Amino acid sequence: MAGSYRRALQSTVEHYSGWCPEPSCIDALKGEGVWNNDWDASLELLRRHWISHPIDNATLPDRDALITVFSRFYFGANPDGEPEAWDGYICDESLLVDPGFFSSLTNRNVRWGFVSGAEPPSARFLLSTRLGLINPALIAMGDAPDKPDPSGFLRMAAELLGQPFSATAPPVGYLGDTVADVHTVMRAREQWPQQRFVSLAVVPPHLQTTTQAAARARYEQALREAGADVILRQTSEALEWVKGLS
Repeated sequence: MAGSYRRALQSTVEHYSGWCPEPSCIDALKGEGVWNNDWDASLELLRRHWISHPIDNATLPDRDALITVFSRFYFGANPDGEPEAWDGYICDESLLVDPGFFSSLTNRNVRWGFVSGAEPPSARFLLSTRLGLINPALIAMGDAPDKPDPSGFLRMAAELLGQPFSATAPPVGYLGDTVADVHTVMRAREQWPQQRFVSLAVVPPHLQTTTQAAARARYEQALREAGADVILRQTSEALEWVKGLS
């Protein structure tokens, strides 16, 4: 998935403040490595904005109220309804890979799954309805602590490996597009140093254009400094990394 969560974040902040944060502002926040949850990222951007642009009687919204606003932007007018009735930003979501990507992984005997900060309904909708994947292994928001806590990643890795972590176990790669994703792998290594964990990183889609070359370079540098082992130009290049394991 690509930018619908970021669009909802921008619209939520603008709803409360009249200010729409630029993508570079969100990138900088995400680069701190602790704002993986977009509800909390929205609150933090509002807090910082009102510190630098004071407004009389401005107060941060209640978190539950903000979640309701965010969900209406993301899912549409009826967030709790059936996916077929959603009319929010999720319906315009661009997919970064096609089903063939996962077929290629399976054909190479690579086991795969998803550890996502997305809400379970949206994750299932995009994976099952949009990509046509059948019951993919998934750990979504609420199933484990938010990244960079590695608990969800380690649980998924153990499930896919089907054997104890060890120096002789197959390597486990994790592909993500934020510093928090990279930190998740680093923390997994701290807990299980005998297991080979590999951080594969890619910049978000809005930086994958020729006009964003400088911003892309800065973002990739932040990923490297966080500890990323491999920087990919796009998600599909993960298949080349897999081939290199043969």
